Amino acid sequence: MGSAFANFAANKELKDRVLFTMVMFFVFRLGVHIPVPGVDTSILESLFSSGNLFGFLDLFSGGALSKFSLFAMSITPYINSSIIMQLLTSVIPTLEEWRKDGQEGYKKIQKVTRYFTIFLAVVQAFGMTYALRINHALVDNSWLYFGFIIVVLTAGTCLLMWIGEQITEHGIGNGISLIIFCGIVARFPEAISTVIEYLKIGTISPFQLLLFVIIALGMILMVIEVNEGQRRVSIQYAKRVVGRKMYGGHSTFLPLKVNQAGVIPIIFASSIIMLPVTLAQFVHIGWVQSVGNFFAWGSWPNTICYGILIFIFTYFYTAISLNIKELADNMKKYGGFIPGIRPGEPTMIYIDKVMSRITLAGALFLAFIAILPNFIGNITGIQGVYFGGTSLLIVVGVALDTMRQAQSLMVTRNYQGFIK
Repeated sequence: MGSAFANFAANKELKDRVLFTMVMFFVFRLGVHIPVPGVDTSILESLFSSGNLFGFLDLFSGGALSKFSLFAMSITPYINSSIIMQLLTSVIPTLEEWRKDGQEGYKKIQKVTRYFTIFLAVVQAFGMTYALRINHALVDNSWLYFGFIIVVLTAGTCLLMWIGEQITEHGIGNGISLIIFCGIVARFPEAISTVIEYLKIGTISPFQLLLFVIIALGMILMVIEVNEGQRRVSIQYAKRVVGRKMYGGHSTFLPLKVNQAGVIPIIFASSIIMLPVTLAQFVHIGWVQSVGNFFAWGSWPNTICYGILIFIFTYFYTAISLNIKELADNMKKYGGFIPGIRPGEPTMIYIDKVMSRITLAGALFLAFIAILPNFIGNITGIQGVYFGGTSLLIVVGVALDTMRQAQSLMVTRNYQGFIK
């Protein structure tokens, strides 16, 4: 540990990157506390106290949604835009060609992603503002002020997108992921103070708190193990002569992750399962209210459908994100083969079979970790504190990735010193 801190202190580039990231975090948290003018906060409080749905959404914005601040929509439009673009890349030939063009193609895809983010931000801002308008939460109901709020919310999302990209370029870690990470972690002190208050007034017992801590630690360990879990498929490269040099003749492995899809299936499933509940909050029509009540957040129909959707989307997104045919073709192109498996189509079938098996474990894990928070309150008796599997997956994943990048920067510095 001491040597790690010594390496950090001696690495000026790493220190500058960490400092820049902290400054961007400060700007983000400052924007969370700048409210959009002309919104009745008392009506907002009644909407957020009506159920856990808005508390769940507010978690990822770091409290900005409940305050209806400049960053009320968080970075959600950019995430949705990125996911949609990734899906379209697999079906639109032009986007697929851009993806294969390397850095130049990546820049083109990023440019389209930004424009699509603005479009989604305007749509989401319109929906949120209209919902506030019909619930009489706006001080001024004129259409001019209606448009003003849409512009402010869209500008807030664009500013967050810029902050995320600046962190990625000049800071440490993935900027967009770190913004979500910062928003989630910022709610931890409030949750801890709530639990301590419950303990002081006797709402919960020390045994219930101990049980909650044990379950939380178990979830963290489970997330780390599965997030880092992988099936290593052995690959052997045959010797080949290129010009006057000989290449190959070594063995390596292909790491297939158990949780290849990450947290994306949970985001997909949450978006779909929240639709009827969200409509029921704002649209006061009989059948809409009935459907919304049937799929109420935390109910059995909601939990069952949530788990099934996560399971399906895990397989779907894994198939989209991992191009097994291209993988097998590249192995064959460079003289690689799996021992006992012929190159080409047999290799593709074998990898697909292995991936299907380990994805089953990943899909079951994601479904379990996502629906477990619905039962934690009933098991431990601690209500009003959201400890979600989705937020846990994001926090653990982002923390591990950021630590790896910091470690790689320190290793790079040591290598440079060795060369000099």
